[in-house]
Amino acid sequence: MSHVLLDYRHRSAGHCGSGALRDLMDWAGLGWGGPPAEGLVFGLGGGLDFSYLRVPGLVPPVYLVGRGGDLEVDLLGRLGARVDLRRTDDPVLGWQWVRDELDAGRPVMVWADIAELPYLRVRLQMSRHDIVVVGYDDDEQIAYVVDNDRDDVQQVPYDALARARSSRAFPMPTRHATFVVEWPSEPPDLGATAAEAFAASALSLRSGGPDLVDPTLLPGGSVMGTGLDGVQLFADDVARWSELWDDETLTSALRALPVFVEKAGTGGGLFRRLQAAACHDVASRTGSHAVRVAAEAYDRCSAAWSELGAAAVSPASLTRRARDAAAVAQSLPSLERVAADALQVAADDLQHQR
Repeated sequence: MSHVLLDYRHRSAGHCGSGALRDLMDWAGLGWGGPPAEGLVFGLGGGLDFSYLRVPGLVPPVYLVGRGGDLEVDLLGRLGARVDLRRTDDPVLGWQWVRDELDAGRPVMVWADIAELPYLRVRLQMSRHDIVVVGYDDDEQIAYVVDNDRDDVQQVPYDALARARSSRAFPMPTRHATFVVEWPSEPPDLGATAAEAFAASALSLRSGGPDLVDPTLLPGGSVMGTGLDGVQLFADDVARWSELWDDETLTSALRALPVFVEKAGTGGGLFRRLQAAACHDVASRTGSHAVRVAAEAYDRCSAAWSELGAAAVSPASLTRRARDAAAVAQSLPSLERVAADALQVAADDLQHQR
């Protein structure tokens, strides 16, 4: 048997979840005057956040992420969709869920470990990578998937996809996670949806929202911070890196910074560029000055995070790179707090417009 959804439109994207959900919204006919942009999708997920880890034995020794753990489910809920995020350790059942959705004519988003996806050719393991399965062929034992990192539909052998969907890698087991979605026929009011999402992001930043990593699983000696307090912890910690590590470990940490900030599916500037794009989009549609102020605040945050990544891998000496990265990091807590406050004001303004 085979079944391929030929009417599914896919475009590459900067972030796996936002790109996958943008394509799925386009397929479902949901948008405000046309298909939504990736930045708007990210912003409406209300998932902007921050987490920092320094873990003994981890290579590289630090980990950064600029989003929370529930963006996908929260976005679908805000759209008025009914979503059932199913998990199982039974590969047969997990694959049956996917087949059932495809046989019903619906593309299906799943989690996969990037290290097990042959078309990506990466060694880094990351288990919560969103891809969309759009078809299967039993004769060839091939699944057809789309991925934000590739322009075209990819063919993945069943056994490779099963490994990717059963990974126990960082940050958590994939457990054949499958998003079964009942889509609404119409999108909700954009202003009200953005108000709720922006307020959720502001709250997560202030309080440290749902984490992508379970802190109870971390080894002794680990350092972890989330939200705005996590940004401050990170900034203070970067200033200590030269004292904590030998040159090899310090080099590894510095080289990792632009990867986490720019290259690891963040959309640029540790997701802040996507948040800025969402605010600019909503400001242009609603005329809200407060939302435009928030957009400009996240433009500055995005630029500062990108400056940090560039400083960490500049041609300067290791000592100079560490010092420059620490100096840029010191600017981040203030910028992030101003932006989070602006995002809450933007949410309030949109709520008052209703």
